[in-house]
Amino acid sequence: MKTPFLIAALALAASPALAQGADTITPPPSSIGSNISQEYQGPTPSSFQKELVGPLLLLRAGQISADGKSVTLPLYKGQMIDGRSVWYILTDTTDQGNANALGLNYSAKLNYGNTGRSARPARLEKDGSLTFLRGTVDFAPKHAVTPGAAPNFFPPSKFQAGGVGDRDYSPLISITNAGGHIYNAPIVAFNVSADKINNCDSAPNHDLVHDKVLKICPVKQTVTLQMTPGFSFGKPNMYLSMEANDPVVAAVENVTLAPGLNDVLIGRDDGAFSAVERLFTVVNGPMGLNNPQRQGLNSALGDKAPDGPLNILGGIPTVATDYSPLWDVNVGEWTAEAISKGYRSRIIDEFQYLGIVQKGFITAPGGKKFGSSGVIVNCPIVMRLL
Repeated sequence: MKTPFLIAALALAASPALAQGADTITPPPSSIGSNISQEYQGPTPSSFQKELVGPLLLLRAGQISADGKSVTLPLYKGQMIDGRSVWYILTDTTDQGNANALGLNYSAKLNYGNTGRSARPARLEKDGSLTFLRGTVDFAPKHAVTPGAAPNFFPPSKFQAGGVGDRDYSPLISITNAGGHIYNAPIVAFNVSADKINNCDSAPNHDLVHDKVLKICPVKQTVTLQMTPGFSFGKPNMYLSMEANDPVVAAVENVTLAPGLNDVLIGRDDGAFSAVERLFTVVNGPMGLNNPQRQGLNSALGDKAPDGPLNILGGIPTVATDYSPLWDVNVGEWTAEAISKGYRSRIIDEFQYLGIVQKGFITAPGGKKFGSSGVIVNCPIVMRLL
């Protein structure tokens, strides 16, 4: 018997609209090449043991849409110390018990994300709301990205993030009077009343809300957000892309610029007291929406790819123990030699990527030494497709 989640995943794979392009990473039905229909296939192994192959919802607080492209989460309302409203979501926490209870991702690494301005202090009030002591967001700027001249579409020639945080804004919060636990709590609307953003059945005004918001419904206390596809150790996954500390990346990813993330330590990956995991992207991967090898920043901009660059993430829950929603971006570029020899292709695994770097076929842009770019993105994992 098929689970509803598997049925949704298979429906996404079979969608005629998606079948026209190669930018979906949803696994195809296992019945292909078989002499029995998909209905006769057994349950996925992941339905019995989460570490086994198959689709798995990781951010259990969320409900996945029928097309598998968006997730609906609880919408929380708090306030700044001066009374301005703060609308936010919760995705990850260092409190393992509360992660289990609320259906959030558990991330031990976030314990080391409270450095400098990287976590906003919050106070729990008697009514259960949070009061934030610093960090605000302006969603009024108009998101805009103008690709660079072909074939180097990245970096863009012009760019503007649609949401801009002040110097103290970070998605991380530290609840100072309730154990000091760290939560990933991205702001999705700020200093606006419920009636101004109550778009339960219509497109929201992105001058007032995060650009990844598809629907926001304060009366039902829910918000629906667009997801982004990627890979982790060969497993396709979907995640939320919410913030970046770099204005170019914030514009390209269509997320909030969060300067407070600049105080998160980078370049240490799995070392002691590291709050980050690594994310790998390529600038000049294969292009073409119908190309099953499509990947990279040039493709995301030049192909106007709805699935973005198809990045490679490090450890995610059930795959590794070192998950963090804060990703230290490592940017690579295929060398002219690799391209001339026909080595350029889609990469779906961290060690596959690092092996290619080790052989010298991917370097940092411009032939520089490969490593951390200094960019941090906040991308909470939502689900694993395999």
